[in-house]
Amino acid sequence: MTSIKNLFKNTFIYGLATVLPRLLTVLLTNLLTSYLPSPIEFGEANLIFTYIIFANVILTYGMETAFFRFYNDASTKAKTLSTALISLLITTLVFGSVAYLCRDLIAAVTELSASYWKWVIGVIVFDTLMVIPFAYMRAQGKSTNYALIKLFNVVITVGMTYLFFTILQYAPAIEKVLPTDKIELFFIAFLSASVLTFLIVIKPYFLKWQFDKTLCKKMLFYGWPILLAGLAFAINESIDRVLLQYILPYDAAENKAIVGVYSAGYKLAVGMTLYAQAFRLGVEPFFFSQSGDKNATQQYALITKAFVALGSVALVAYVVLVDFIRPFIVDKGFETAMEVVPLILIAYFFSGVYQTLSVWYKIQDKTRYGAYISIAAAILTIVVNVLLIPHIGYMASAYATCAAYGVMMVISYLIGRKHLAVPYDLKNILLYLCLSISLSLVFFYYIRSELGIETWQTYLTGVLMTLIVLGVVCLREKEIINKILRRK
Repeated sequence: MTSIKNLFKNTFIYGLATVLPRLLTVLLTNLLTSYLPSPIEFGEANLIFTYIIFANVILTYGMETAFFRFYNDASTKAKTLSTALISLLITTLVFGSVAYLCRDLIAAVTELSASYWKWVIGVIVFDTLMVIPFAYMRAQGKSTNYALIKLFNVVITVGMTYLFFTILQYAPAIEKVLPTDKIELFFIAFLSASVLTFLIVIKPYFLKWQFDKTLCKKMLFYGWPILLAGLAFAINESIDRVLLQYILPYDAAENKAIVGVYSAGYKLAVGMTLYAQAFRLGVEPFFFSQSGDKNATQQYALITKAFVALGSVALVAYVVLVDFIRPFIVDKGFETAMEVVPLILIAYFFSGVYQTLSVWYKIQDKTRYGAYISIAAAILTIVVNVLLIPHIGYMASAYATCAAYGVMMVISYLIGRKHLAVPYDLKNILLYLCLSISLSLVFFYYIRSELGIETWQTYLTGVLMTLIVLGVVCLREKEIINKILRRK
């Protein structure tokens, strides 16, 4: 149980590294929804983030996961860091140069201002150059450093955005030097934070450089399915905004406004996003480090059940509290997309389960299966969006996201059991999933409307539902909980 305890310790720290910055990002979302002129501009900002997600996936081309794979191999450990750094450095600098020269063309294709892209390209470049230094921290178990630096990055972003949006209006001399467009100001703040953070994590670039061509080829071969899987993930995660922009049957401005409202609803699902991401950051290095252990499969099974059990409680609790949380995340006028929140929460829950189930293809160098699974889900995402957006608007995107991650979870389990005999406690996992999802949907779409939004009767019912899930989990897992809590 010692390794499991260490995993939960690191996951807790990564959770802080995820939660604290995201809490500040919540303030950032509130700033954007409050100070941008209308949902149109908020929609444009979110469309840009969609393209950033795709760019980050393409520019890292699976190198982060490949780094973990080969860094844990004693025969290649010494050269893995520098080989990965040099590879990403070359490709990123080439991209940055070409993209900056072609920013007017990019603006024309995306229908977004070139003045935004000149800053966004810089954000993409510096974020990509930080991928391996951050992965190196995780591989070394420096979760605290990782947490503090990530927190610093968001503090700078939020602080400078607030400065640009508010205080500078009282400093005309400084304001004259800066653009007046608030979206452009936001990305200037974003770039500033990226540059400062890069300077903090730059040390690995000054270690001894050893570029191993043979190792690089192995890493690229290992990583290309991760690239395909990453692209498919980006489609599942964010292509809906682009499709809404072009498929909704309204004019361009109204479509962008709807994208803004939908994106605000998406932001309200931040709770499950934080949970799934924190767990992934802690568990990914653990999977590789424990792959040679004779009890590895039992540990993988326990980790998956723990994720589902804790996530089930978190899902119901968050759905119950989402109306209370909403004013802290988005401003008035964006609450119309509340109806997508439970579906997006469930989607992220499925995504987290999928990440724990994906261990079999990562440790066995069968990453192509990850690509196949993600591509199948991406196709489903596109098809559902294209067919349903004209009829039910952004609810189509929420259904598509939920269905895509659900399909990924199920397929990974079905294929994975043929490649790695992990003794999953399927009975309890399914019980926790079905119980939490059904109670969440009943509460949000029925009880919330019948008893009234934010009434004491509604909250009392929600608390009782949450306690039911918590009680079931504690009752069925009391033996494991006691083992984890023991000091020895």
